[in-house]
Amino acid sequence: MRFLDIVFSSIGLLTLSPLLILIYLLGLFDTGHPLFFQKRIGIKQKTFVIVKFRTMKLNTLSSGTHLVDPSKITFLGNFLRKTKLDELPQLWNVLVGSMSLVGPRPCLLNQKRLIIERKKRGVFRAKPGITGLSQVLDITMKNPKLLAKTDSKMLKKMTFTNYLYYILIT
Repeated sequence: MRFLDIVFSSIGLLTLSPLLILIYLLGLFDTGHPLFFQKRIGIKQKTFVIVKFRTMKLNTLSSGTHLVDPSKITFLGNFLRKTKLDELPQLWNVLVGSMSLVGPRPCLLNQKRLIIERKKRGVFRAKPGITGLSQVLDITMKNPKLLAKTDSKMLKKMTFTNYLYYILIT
């Protein structure tokens, strides 16, 4: 699937570059720092830096989306989150190989319960992804056990067809 990750992320970055530039420029007006860089846990539990469009005010503490005070989300950030456009810069992570288009969403370093559940189920044997079964089923990090089970199920049944399906359905 690495070949497809390279092809699709390259195409995505090229074709979406006008939109990426527009969001970046809007982000300059919104927070002054449109890109957000954060350490996440990837394959083999190694940390990597994920890149996203900033959706929260500067100096907001790093935590899971479901734990964020809604007043910390900017006007532009609210739109980006609803439309999932804040995730587009992760195509860069896919292109450089720290992520795949399809896989379990990378967790934060402080999501201990999720890390334990994923470790038990071997989820860290795969690269994290932008989308996957959990995203399609709208399972969030609010329920770490169910999320880890769903990620494990997806990885065990991963096929070329499923890979394409998760991308298309997203």
